[in-house]
Amino acid sequence: MQFNNHSNLVGKHAFLGASKYSWLNYDIQKLRTTYINWLAVQRGTELHDLAARCIKLGVRLPKNNETLNKYVNDAIGYRLTPEQPLFYSFNCFGTTDGISFHNNFLRIHDLKTGATPASMDQLLIYAALFCLEYHVDPTKIQMELRIYQNNDIICLNNENSKDVFDIPDLGLEVKDIMEKIVDFDKEIERMKLGE
Repeated sequence: MQFNNHSNLVGKHAFLGASKYSWLNYDIQKLRTTYINWLAVQRGTELHDLAARCIKLGVRLPKNNETLNKYVNDAIGYRLTPEQPLFYSFNCFGTTDGISFHNNFLRIHDLKTGATPASMDQLLIYAALFCLEYHVDPTKIQMELRIYQNNDIICLNNENSKDVFDIPDLGLEVKDIMEKIVDFDKEIERMKLGE
């Protein structure tokens, strides 16, 4: 049999795809809710792409209280590199929305377009990955981690870590995460070898 050519679908997944078969159990309301959430994820991806292009081109957005505008303008002002991958191993890597490291000051910004409250843990992991990849001792640098969401900025830095986030020392917290990454990576590699 000669099958139809669908080369335009390679690497794509349908919302009602076979590999995500849970939709078989949906009623119309669950379908609507899930599809709306899926559209929000697609929109978030497009907003991240737009933000990265604006930052790379140095295109500032109008100054207002909008999350995207504040994120883009701050990223340009702080000379952040957008969409920068950080790599420790094939078991542990990630891509920051925006990052810079100048004069022993690490700055990581994250744009959140969804309504679910964001966690600073993601940015702490990025900080740990940065320090592992570039051999930086997190206890000897200044850091500021920012989440931009719902027209607000949540900021964690060396000065406010205890007061705002109940983290006694930001550098030590990142160092602990670095150690966990190293230990967990070794364990995964042992498991891959069948140990």
